[in-house]
Amino acid sequence: MADNARAKRLADLIREVVAQKLQRGIKDPRLGTHVTITDTRVTGDLREATVFYTVYGDDEERKAAAAGLESAKGILRSEVGRAAGVKFTPTLAFVMDALPDTARNIEDLLDKARQSDAKVREASAGAAYAGGADPYRKPEDAEDAEDSKDTETDDTAE
Repeated sequence: MADNARAKRLADLIREVVAQKLQRGIKDPRLGTHVTITDTRVTGDLREATVFYTVYGDDEERKAAAAGLESAKGILRSEVGRAAGVKFTPTLAFVMDALPDTARNIEDLLDKARQSDAKVREASAGAAYAGGADPYRKPEDAEDAEDSKDTETDDTAE
């Protein structure tokens, strides 16, 4: 079993090689400049690599890019084998990265929360406190202060 540092180095190398090959070496119009390699993970035994990618465009372009990556898998794997120089070149599996969709969903939820906060701020703009600005009772003058001190000492004496 390989160590984690070696797997990380191989994953970084695979990410760079695949990205460069997609940019310069493969003439498939389905891939073009729409595909971005975001991350790569390699198993501990260095036999399988998962390449995460994003596609800028609609669902049709995403499907076309997935088909293009599947058809170019052999070329990309041989290029990774040349660059890596390992005994066994890992098999490549391409997975659509869900990070942009998740980020978009979080942004939508944050916008809804901001709108809700704005509505609450508008509703509370002219409101007054129910029992006054300071909810704690305070003595009004010196006599009340002395009375409260006397009751405190009486309570502790018992």
